[in-house]
Amino acid sequence: MKDFKPELSFGPKLAEVYDDIQHYSKTPSRRDRDAAVTLLESLAHGGPALELAIGTGWIALPLAARGIRVDGIELSAAMVDRLRAKPGGEQLSVTIGDMADVVVPGDYRLIYVVANSLFNLLTQDDQVRCFENVAAHLADNGVFLMEVYRPDFLYQLRSDQYVDAEGIEVDEVRLDVGRHDPITQLLDESHVLLTRDCVRMNPIVTRYAWPSELDLMARIAGLRLKERWGGWHRELFSAESRYLVAVYGV
Repeated sequence: MKDFKPELSFGPKLAEVYDDIQHYSKTPSRRDRDAAVTLLESLAHGGPALELAIGTGWIALPLAARGIRVDGIELSAAMVDRLRAKPGGEQLSVTIGDMADVVVPGDYRLIYVVANSLFNLLTQDDQVRCFENVAAHLADNGVFLMEVYRPDFLYQLRSDQYVDAEGIEVDEVRLDVGRHDPITQLLDESHVLLTRDCVRMNPIVTRYAWPSELDLMARIAGLRLKERWGGWHRELFSAESRYLVAVYGV
């Protein structure tokens, strides 16, 4: 996507409405937040935990409310400002920076990244460096959990593009518009809001990875797959699974 800058994708305009639009998301952690927080709590074993791409605290704040110390890494200062404005948000330690590189003090029993956010890193090298950064911050017997989509559906698209009607109301329409490059594994998207008064576009570029590729990245970083489920209720991961929740450890 020409002129795309990752740090602007989650800028002030999107941060302002980010929580309000989560009910349009198909991502399991957005549709069943309680199940996601419950599984993360069980894997944290009392904490501490570190969330990569912590955003507005959609997952981190309810996890912290269960007594787990949660720190975060986030590229967008605007998203962190929204987190800080919420009850309990000031108590979370958040480092601004790229999750592939930024160094945080201490080790963690649980490090996690949800809602496809690992794919916000746009090269394979960046994604490998993220795994290595995670491995360097895991405590003994600590684990790394990720939630991402399976990219199979992208190879069924007509002309490698799509328009998905996420919501149609009397006074607004929400569209997800995407174009897929199977060579670079990049997906150019824009979430478009059409109302009587405005047109708003939220562009984003992601680089997806296949489950086997993720496993290899983990091995490069010295980690191994421990569990892979089809959702937050530990569902069987199968050919029908649209998303995966994977857990890696030493």
